[in-house]
Amino acid sequence: MSRDTIVLITGAASGIGAAIARALAAPGYALMLHTGRNAEGLDAVAAEARAKGATVETILGDLTDPSVPAALIAATRERFGGLDQIVANAGRAQKSAYADLTDVDLTRAFALMPLAFFRLTQAALPALRASDRGRVVALSSFVAHLYGTNDMLFPATAAAKAALEALAKSLAVELGPEGVTVNCVAPGFVRKDAQGHAATSTEAMARSAAITPNRRLGLPEDIADTVCHLLSPGARHITGQVIHVDGGLMLP
Repeated sequence: MSRDTIVLITGAASGIGAAIARALAAPGYALMLHTGRNAEGLDAVAAEARAKGATVETILGDLTDPSVPAALIAATRERFGGLDQIVANAGRAQKSAYADLTDVDLTRAFALMPLAFFRLTQAALPALRASDRGRVVALSSFVAHLYGTNDMLFPATAAAKAALEALAKSLAVELGPEGVTVNCVAPGFVRKDAQGHAATSTEAMARSAAITPNRRLGLPEDIADTVCHLLSPGARHITGQVIHVDGGLMLP
């Protein structure tokens, strides 16, 4: 008898994380949904996922706290009896001129993204290695790759996401022989949902759509579709990749 696929999704209360939870939600899935502090939004996403047939639990925690990532892994394994897949989505886009960047900004960006990813995946290694469907997907961003105009300057976020990608590639090599895949998805400009918090003005987003080859902003669902594929059996030979879901933004 087959068992549920157990997935931890961080930053699942809104935006891309919520879209991933909704897309995965179905009978045969056990979802641990995390948020830092948006409990109301997380409860709403959890209710939607349960209505679609998934088994769902929720958990709150500040991923910049060094103890929280391992606690999320432990809670998932305790509640569901294991862990198969991680979607490391939680993050924050911080728009700033380089001259205005502070040590605090940079330290928090690294704590929330690459350090939290490292702590999550390190704590999850025994469970991932024991799984026959082990997958890790980390959400990166185009800002780690594209530097062109003042509208695109996110130095703290860019540095943190670049470090996240480097860690994911190293982990992909280490876990590859055991059948566990590790990939990053790098969205372009994405339209936020009603619960989201945009770091970019409406006017800048309109300009962003204009410079994207397919002339529109991405939707959270566009990103979720790619993440779900990477979690699926059909993506078993894709690992160590940074996949840009950006409407052509990264074309040279």
